Amino acid sequence: MGLRATFLPWPVLRQAVASIGGGDRSGRGAAARSRATDQLRPRTDTADRVVGSVCPYCAVGCGQLVYVKDEKVVQIEGDPASPVSRGRLCPKGAASKQLVTNPLRETKVRYRRPYATEWEDLDLDTAMDMIADRVIATRRQTFVETDEQDRRVRRTLGIASLGGATLDNEENYLIKKLGTALGAVQIENQARI
Repeated sequence: MGLRATFLPWPVLRQAVASIGGGDRSGRGAAARSRATDQLRPRTDTADRVVGSVCPYCAVGCGQLVYVKDEKVVQIEGDPASPVSRGRLCPKGAASKQLVTNPLRETKVRYRRPYATEWEDLDLDTAMDMIADRVIATRRQTFVETDEQDRRVRRTLGIASLGGATLDNEENYLIKKLGTALGAVQIENQARI
């Protein structure tokens, strides 16, 4: 076979020739490369900066390196310096770049008024004010000083809190303090790790 593997355009033929007559017996070395392959560069090479972060999916807290170019996330990888994950990410963590780059991601506050059939966009300040107004109104309507036996309870059963697994100890502490200050007694977290 006088053919040289590097000049054959069809990859399967190129690999076959290289493995039969060349030094690449497995057909996975130079025979598997092409001009297009040689021009490829990792997204991490072009990043302007790298930001350390924590995966948002569960309570494990795997370390991530977020690669940013032109103020846009271009890649997310596991952080080898993380004592928790040592550079590894589960499939969800490895795909977390989609959380910020997916074109279907909602980036506005969406609100559907009672009995309405359509959603409307709200600015964040308006939405936060609506939430605060409802929390205050619910507390006023449901707060009790004493129970049926005249024992001092100072509580509301109209407000409850269920935290998520992605919250760290400090965030959970603040949520617990806020809930307690409001008089809520149903404060729980679903993180069990």
